[in-house]
Amino acid sequence: MPEQTYRSRSQWPRSFGFVLVPDFSMMPFTAAIEPLRAANRMAGTALYQWTTLSKDGGPVRASNGTLVQVDGMLRLIGLPDAVVVCAGINAYDHRDAELAAQLRRVSRQSAMIGSVCSGSIILADAGLLDGRRCTGHWEDLESLAENYPSLEVTQSLYEIDGQRFTCSGGTAPLDLMIHFIAQDFGRELAARVADQMLHQSSRKPGEPQRLDLSERTGVRNPRLLEAIALMEANLEAPLALEQVAERAGLSLRQLERLFALEAAMSPGRYYRTLRLKRARQLVQQTGMSMMEVAVATGFGSAAHFTSEYGKAFGLPPSRERESARQG
Repeated sequence: MPEQTYRSRSQWPRSFGFVLVPDFSMMPFTAAIEPLRAANRMAGTALYQWTTLSKDGGPVRASNGTLVQVDGMLRLIGLPDAVVVCAGINAYDHRDAELAAQLRRVSRQSAMIGSVCSGSIILADAGLLDGRRCTGHWEDLESLAENYPSLEVTQSLYEIDGQRFTCSGGTAPLDLMIHFIAQDFGRELAARVADQMLHQSSRKPGEPQRLDLSERTGVRNPRLLEAIALMEANLEAPLALEQVAERAGLSLRQLERLFALEAAMSPGRYYRTLRLKRARQLVQQTGMSMMEVAVATGFGSAAHFTSEYGKAFGLPPSRERESARQG
C-alpha cells in the first residue's frame, strides 16, 4: 500500500490530537510533541497545532506517576489531521470498547490514525491495523503478533501504511515527526528541528530499535555474540546447547568456557535467565495467561514455569502481575 500523508487534508496549521491512555509513557509522548513546537518556533509561525485528549476528558496518569490534565474528550473534538494514541505499560489492561469505538469513528472520517509506544496495541484491539504493516515497542512485538495474527508486525522504528502510522517507544517519535515535517515543509526545516533537538541524525524507519547486542551485553567475542543472538531468537522453542554451540562455530566446551569468562555463568543458566526475563515482561505488561507466558518462553508446563519464576524473582508470576497492576 503506498505511503500517504495527512498534508492533503487541510491547509496549515496541521493538527494533531494526542489521545492519552492510562500508564502512557511520557518520553514518547513528549518526543512526538516537541518537534512540532520546534518547527513552529523555527518557522516563526504556527505550522502545527495539537491538543491532548482522553476517552472521557478526565486527567490521565502517566507510567511515571505524572497526572496530565487533557484538553478534552476524543468524541467531542473537531476532526484533526492526525490522531495519535499514546500508551505504555499495561496497555493490554487498558483496552477499552468505548475508546475503540471512538477511534473507529475517527477513522471513518478520513483522519490519519497512529500510535506511539504501546499505542499499537490499542489500535490493533480496535481493528484499525488489520492487514497493515505496524510496529510498537520492542517488548510488545511478540505478543502483538501472537494476539493479532492479521497484522504485519515489524521491528522498525516506525511504520507508515496508508492512513495508519505506528511508532516504537523512547525517542523514536522524534524521528517520525521529523519525517513528517520534512514531507510537509521540506528537509531544511526538518534538519533545523533535528538540530534544535540535539538530534544529530534522523533515523530511518527500518533502523533497529534496540542497541547493538555488543553494547547491550558488554560482550566482544563475535562467536559468543552469535551464540547469545541465537538464544534471544529462540526463546519459545529453546535450542539445545549443542545446537547453539554448533551454529556459533564452537564446541560445547568452548561455549562453556566463553560464557564463564565473559558472562560469569554457564550457557544454560544464561539462556534460562533470558527466558525468565522475557517471561517477566509478559507477566507485567500483557494480559496473557500464565500458561501462554510459559509456552511463549519455552517452559513445558505452567508448574515448571511457576517454580522457576519464583526461584528467579522471589514470588510466583500471578502475584507479580497483581503487584504490577496495583503499583
